[in-house]
Amino acid sequence: PGQKVALTGANGSGKSSLFSFLLGVLQSDKGDARGLKGIRISHMAQETAQSELSATEYVLTGHAELYEILQALTASDAAEDFEKSAGFHQRLEDLDGYVADRKAQRILLGLGFSTDELGQSVSDFSGGWRIRLNLARALMMPSDLMLLDEPTNHLDLDATVWLQSWLQRSKRTVIIISHDRDFIDATCDSTWKLERQQLTSYPGGYSDYERQRAEKIAHQQSSFEKQQRRINEIESYVRRFRAKATKARQAQSRLKELARMKKVVAAHIDSPFSFKFPHAGKASDPLITLKASNLGHCGDTVLSTVTLSLSPGDRIGLLGKNGSGKSTLLRSLTGDIPLISGERIEGAHLRIGYFDQQQIDVLDLDASPLLHLHR
Repeated sequence: PGQKVALTGANGSGKSSLFSFLLGVLQSDKGDARGLKGIRISHMAQETAQSELSATEYVLTGHAELYEILQALTASDAAEDFEKSAGFHQRLEDLDGYVADRKAQRILLGLGFSTDELGQSVSDFSGGWRIRLNLARALMMPSDLMLLDEPTNHLDLDATVWLQSWLQRSKRTVIIISHDRDFIDATCDSTWKLERQQLTSYPGGYSDYERQRAEKIAHQQSSFEKQQRRINEIESYVRRFRAKATKARQAQSRLKELARMKKVVAAHIDSPFSFKFPHAGKASDPLITLKASNLGHCGDTVLSTVTLSLSPGDRIGLLGKNGSGKSTLLRSLTGDIPLISGERIEGAHLRIGYFDQQQIDVLDLDASPLLHLHR
């Protein structure tokens, strides 16, 4: 109870399969699972169906029993069956249901939704925001065990920090699939690694796991090399003295030692991988400049009097709340949207690579990954 676990592993190693097994979607091929009967599990879904429910109502549906009582109470009040309504009010009291709306709204605000969006229909939100709604719904759901699959994928920095704080305070048991080292270090007290069809548990966050795994690999490799030297010594001795009557007993003794020896396998280290962005060649300084520019869409200004200049080699983190204009600034720099006013000056030889958060919208779903990269 209360354990916070990071579940890590390469794509295809079985992380989502393990979640599906815990949820009862997959059955085990062999072995035994104990403790799942009667346990309440909340899960962050990766898909959201079209719904006309408001964001707040959708999050409330995570608490299924409470939401059913609220619906029944509305129906009994409408039918003026106040005796039945009284029973529903008592059950609401038992479930702390009178503050449920506020609790759902606090979760939504923490995850970056604005006050104006709390009553907005689920269908009005983009894919990434619907995933946030699923996360909010999972947090709202009463549970003993919470399964979160890449919860920070669609969160900005403020929402990620809020979620870290929420999980640190929570007394629930949580298993998190994540590739976010800082998030794991901040929230998890153990790390499970899936590789080569085996699950290994390490105490601590991801940084602790990396250190322990490096020590384990070094120790395993040292033991393997030491054992190989001993095997070579035995085999060499047996070859030399097996036929000699005076040494035959010692040779047989060494062969028995070899037979009893528990073999140590060579340490497995992931294939080395290196990558660097290809150099763009000639570049001017500055690369691109905005002068006293108003940025926005269809004449509506989102950012006013922006003046900035980018030089070769700059590394810049762009922070701001949702709706503050981060994407507007990037798309203005790329030239995707025209300036409302001001000046945008490109340096000679400028080439821009752009990864949009709505990248799925520009993928050719009929093309192979390799063809997409070639393009």
